[in-house]
Amino acid sequence: MVRWILGQVLRACVLLGGIAGASAQTAVVHLDDKLGSAPVWHALRVLADPGQTLGLQEVMIRNDQFEAPTTAYGTLGMAHHHVWLHIPLNVAPSGDGLWVLDIDYPVLNHIEMYLTQGTQVVKRMQQGNLEPYENRVIQGRAHSFGLQLKPGDSYDLYLRITNTGTMILPITLSKPNTFYARALQEQMLQGLLTGLALCLLVYSLTQWLTLREPLYAKYALLITGSLLFSLLHFGIGSQYLWGGNNWAEIHMGGLSALIAATGSFLFNEQALAGPDLKPWQRRLMKVGAGVTAISAVLYAFNVIDVFVVTAIVSTIGLAPPLLAGPGAMARARRGDSVGIYFLVAWATYFISTFILIQVIKGRVDANFWTMHAFQIGATIDMLIFMRVLGLRTKALHIAVQHATLERDRLQSLVHTDPLTGLPNRRGLHAAVESAIQLARAEDMVAVYVLDLDGFKQINDQYGHDVGDELLIAVAQRLQSNVRSSDVISRLGGDEFVVMSCGLHSDQQARDIGEKLLKAFDSPFELAGQRCHIGLTAGYALAPHDGHNAIALIKCADAAMYEGKNAGKHCVRRGSMSASPA
Repeated sequence: MVRWILGQVLRACVLLGGIAGASAQTAVVHLDDKLGSAPVWHALRVLADPGQTLGLQEVMIRNDQFEAPTTAYGTLGMAHHHVWLHIPLNVAPSGDGLWVLDIDYPVLNHIEMYLTQGTQVVKRMQQGNLEPYENRVIQGRAHSFGLQLKPGDSYDLYLRITNTGTMILPITLSKPNTFYARALQEQMLQGLLTGLALCLLVYSLTQWLTLREPLYAKYALLITGSLLFSLLHFGIGSQYLWGGNNWAEIHMGGLSALIAATGSFLFNEQALAGPDLKPWQRRLMKVGAGVTAISAVLYAFNVIDVFVVTAIVSTIGLAPPLLAGPGAMARARRGDSVGIYFLVAWATYFISTFILIQVIKGRVDANFWTMHAFQIGATIDMLIFMRVLGLRTKALHIAVQHATLERDRLQSLVHTDPLTGLPNRRGLHAAVESAIQLARAEDMVAVYVLDLDGFKQINDQYGHDVGDELLIAVAQRLQSNVRSSDVISRLGGDEFVVMSCGLHSDQQARDIGEKLLKAFDSPFELAGQRCHIGLTAGYALAPHDGHNAIALIKCADAAMYEGKNAGKHCVRRGSMSASPA
């Protein structure tokens, strides 16, 4: 009997409280099927429960203590971590009464939903990112509750929400078709942005493994932090990756921030390395990367808590752009596109971060653009930094090309005569050694040592300039009288060497020598002067007259001097016995 009396008193108090609340709170959410969705925030009232001591019955009694939120639309900021929300509902007489309550902020820890009519609890459900994922009747990214309401009736919706972080509450009441259409659009957007981030991550890791360029690994670290943040805060992670894993839900936010900060330190330090970035700035950024990396490990193993992580990220998280900013500005002033790209990326980051912080603090409305501002800004940053990577890769390729050209130029200087452009003694020896390896009795290699007859007199009479011009003309005439596969070399002074391969007989070799002599029957026209010079040639055949370049050239050289002594302007073949030791 006493229990029954207390129950009746309680019901009476609830009814009185409801009446008082109704008089004090006139705003009601009108649910009309024709509209598809209904605004909620104008009718929402808040009651703080810092000690988590209030149950539903106590809350219903205190209806008059609920207050309209003083923060921006869709967010209560950081002031409360445990609150009750009250939303009065009025269902239109026509319609099927099917509605979906959606709270599109996936990282809310615990949500208890009570649908009441008078003093009776019509429906109770519980969700949250720390609640079992299987509890969700509508298993999507965020927290959604299906409601079956009776047309023409009035209801009271009570929500008990607990969260360790900010209390962002983008609450909507929609018809199922409207809800699923909006959910599909968000799912497609997340798929697009997440897919883009994954593509950039895979590409950067592939480039790192292929090119061994550390900057790509640092870029991948930066992307990983940003990607993990989006996966957590937009519910894709709990939906597809770690659903039901409370460790991931609790730690992923802090880990993503620390990983992104580590990547930012390392990427900025290397990408902007140069005279504009002082050594002490680079050292500080490396130290900052070490601090954030160690903090991530400690946080993962619960050595430090989320409040320490928040303090670390908020104090040194902005250090990379602050330390590297002067260097980027100096580059930008010189017209360096890398500096300009970094300034644009940082500006995008600061703007998007500022918007998110204002939503978190309850100063800016929680709508589509503000809720996605940081994700969109991070995506723009990733694309800008990928462009920076492209520029750096291009610069590396250009540097490699320049180094290759310089190496080839030096190689050419080592093996080439600077006056005529012909191979010098070193280049000749390499070519002859290579050809001798393939020489056979029926496939011989001939080496001709040529000495100009009368060159010294012309050089003395007309000067060195004319002499140099004559040597260049001699090189050109020799080139025009040999096969394209033959090698012409200048050993120094007025001495040249011709190497011919693929010869089948001594007579064929002698015919080539006679042809070279005949080529010098015509005079040279140089600087208005007509110059007549002759040629004396000595040749040797491999493999008969020598088995290496030095022996073969010595043999041909001895034959050439024999021809000089015999009266010049002739062709002589040398032999191993005739060549000097």
